[in-house]
Amino acid sequence: MKSEPNVYSITDLQRDRQTIWDGVRNYQARNFLRQMNPGDLAFFYHSNSNPPGIVGLMRVIKNNIADPTQFDANSKYYDPKSTPDSPRWQTVIVEFKEVFPEVISLEKLKQKFNDDELLIVKKGNRLSVIPVSETVAKNILNRLFIK
Repeated sequence: MKSEPNVYSITDLQRDRQTIWDGVRNYQARNFLRQMNPGDLAFFYHSNSNPPGIVGLMRVIKNNIADPTQFDANSKYYDPKSTPDSPRWQTVIVEFKEVFPEVISLEKLKQKFNDDELLIVKKGNRLSVIPVSETVAKNILNRLFIK
């Protein structure tokens, strides 16, 4: 799950302990959010940073939440076609798990995985939420991340 550190960073999540992952307005990313379940782990990825990469872990604690920003006319994520009875945008609540001692950079991910294994390394990928297979996740945690 990607966020720009100047918008919401892993440090913000560490401070807040948990947050709603709001503002996703891409149908494919939304569909990935809909597939998440409580207990699922997610990598926290900083985009638009130097270097971009995975900076920590979080855990899904609640799923299938209607994103409240879709109903707020003052929000940049407002969706006038969405109603409380028929929300278009669902999300999850996540809790902080850990900050990695070093960033697992996009460059390092590209060296270890191809775009069939890990969608984040695919050229032109701009999705803010993407699935990671259990095998790839274990490889990231076991081989790339030095505890």
